[in-house]
Amino acid sequence: MNHEIYIQRCLQLAKNGIGTTRPNPSVGAVIVHNNKIIGEGFTSPYGDSHAEVNAIRSVHNQELLKEATIYVTLEPCSHYGKTPPCADLIIEKGIPNIVIGSVDTNSLVAGKGIERLKKAGRNVTVGVCEKACKDHHKRFFTVQNKKRPFIILKWAETKDGFIAPLTKNEQKPVWISNTYSQQLVHKWRSEEHAILVGTNTVIADNPSLTVRSWYGNNPVRIVIDKNLRIPLEATVLDRSVKIIVIVGKNNEVKDVISNDSEKSHVFIYEQINFSSRVAEQICEALHKHQIQSVIIEGGAQTLQTFVDANLWDEARVFIGDVNFGEGVKHPVFNAKLFSEEKIDNDILRIYKND
Repeated sequence: MNHEIYIQRCLQLAKNGIGTTRPNPSVGAVIVHNNKIIGEGFTSPYGDSHAEVNAIRSVHNQELLKEATIYVTLEPCSHYGKTPPCADLIIEKGIPNIVIGSVDTNSLVAGKGIERLKKAGRNVTVGVCEKACKDHHKRFFTVQNKKRPFIILKWAETKDGFIAPLTKNEQKPVWISNTYSQQLVHKWRSEEHAILVGTNTVIADNPSLTVRSWYGNNPVRIVIDKNLRIPLEATVLDRSVKIIVIVGKNNEVKDVISNDSEKSHVFIYEQINFSSRVAEQICEALHKHQIQSVIIEGGAQTLQTFVDANLWDEARVFIGDVNFGEGVKHPVFNAKLFSEEKIDNDILRIYKND
């Protein structure tokens, strides 16, 4: 049996849950009987069923499970959380063969699910398409292993290397990338837990940092405002989306809870010491609030701060079909180019920090 084919199908299914399952990982599961797929599933939004449960429920003839193989991108859980252990359900249903893409590094699982399955006499295969499965679960693994969010740097730059003009007449973005690239960015926002920008970006562009050109949840807004310079009428402070404002230790602040019962969003201040380890302190604050992933969208100083601290995992860089002649230079970093593609007249380059 070609295990790789079915794990690849699991990965396709798992993508459907990205952005909805946190803090759980978005797992994909496929059940095969006599080389035929008889059940599929992916993780439901947090608090509901895991991928294995959804796949098992989708099987019309449950008797076939006793002769089947279940494929999963991540080791089945072995502990009680919002739902019972998936490893126990697999054993209960009599599924004899389990093929796993990657081991779960969560201390609550970490091989215990595999051990439980083996003790029950099941045939367990581990590490099929492991690299692809680990890449898919990169957000979950980063939080578990590094105690910080998965960090994506994102910017658009001109052909001559500028990310913004030196001056402009209006308080709104100056677009460098095309509309297709802009829509892709909104898709990315729907997939990640949070989005982060610096003070100057908010003051210069008055962004909303929401998902508008794609269907999905708005990310948590993270705004750096060392000296409380951002005006209260700024869109990011409108409380329509949860926001965490990173401020200096010398500011007197208090958290503000919305009085609107239909909007249980919280306005949170986190104080850090801006004299050193700024990126590290921000990561610690976000980890405290269980932020699993964050897109850093600017500006240049904010992006460079995380680059210099080597606190980033991916950089997604658009090269627009325009020149400024002068302006704010793009961040400087050394990293291996992972992929490059054309989006109409834009070029998208993806870098990974290995």
